[in-house]
Amino acid sequence: MFTSEIKSKTGEDISILVKLDNHPWSYICECGDASNLTIKEIQNTNAIFISHTHIDHFINFDTVIRHQVGIQRRVTICGPKGIANQVQSKIKGYTWNLVDKDAITYEIREVLSDDKIVVYEIEPPVWELKEICTLSGNTIFEEKSFVVTSTLLDHKTPTLAYKFKENSTTKIDIASSGFSGGKWVKELKDAFENNLDNQIITIENKEYPAQELFHLLHIQKGDTLGIILDHSANTENHLKIKEHFSNTRKVFIESFYKDEDKELAVIHYHSYASMSAKVMKDSSVKEAIPVHFSRKYNENEIEELITEFNLALNSSNV
Repeated sequence: MFTSEIKSKTGEDISILVKLDNHPWSYICECGDASNLTIKEIQNTNAIFISHTHIDHFINFDTVIRHQVGIQRRVTICGPKGIANQVQSKIKGYTWNLVDKDAITYEIREVLSDDKIVVYEIEPPVWELKEICTLSGNTIFEEKSFVVTSTLLDHKTPTLAYKFKENSTTKIDIASSGFSGGKWVKELKDAFENNLDNQIITIENKEYPAQELFHLLHIQKGDTLGIILDHSANTENHLKIKEHFSNTRKVFIESFYKDEDKELAVIHYHSYASMSAKVMKDSSVKEAIPVHFSRKYNENEIEELITEFNLALNSSNV
């Protein structure tokens, strides 16, 4: 199951940290100001997901670099068209003559369309971009236990929304089996997952055809988590959101303006409280969290915005 935490304080820019149960790494979504993001969390991050590079989403990337150089491993950065050159430009603003080549390697995945991703590599001390390959499809990142897919939205610039999807897993009810655990559990799961009905499973010196034990197993559906930041509240964006995030368990969604300021949302290609709630409701999202509010609002006004969002989310007449 994914756990997620907003690392930016009220009044700061947005940054969200994602973790997965029984998984060693963390994942940073957005590099806005984030006073609560620790050095340890930055150094333990395996991939960074950037929706777009407006300053409030990319300003803290320098801090991330500062604490990651020297970890001596590969870190992936995902973002829209132009992200590779922007990462390089940020890094090249500093002098690196005392940093060894193996201090870190960044793999940059640049989404050009919903079915084309160009992959680059960059490493110290020269930090020259090298194009590695081109990927097809919208899977932007993959680990053994989960994948991340993306969809491009419009914010008067391409902006990426990300969906984390955990792989479904085979679970066993040891308590009702009458047996003690052992290597047979893995053997049984492997037989189940590979349709080996007649494979012999040995438990406590007794042999069983695997299919006789399959009733002890069940499939646990993988968790899902969405990150939808800046986007214009228009029909095309909403259709893409519904398609990509339908039935997602938990989604953080930009709700930049209060409803009374929805004209500002139109002018600045943002969303607003009730409309963000509506698209979440229409997408059958289980838990929708409004985030990333305009700095024009004080804390009381932000509370009012969140109330507007929740009222719209729970209304039968959104």
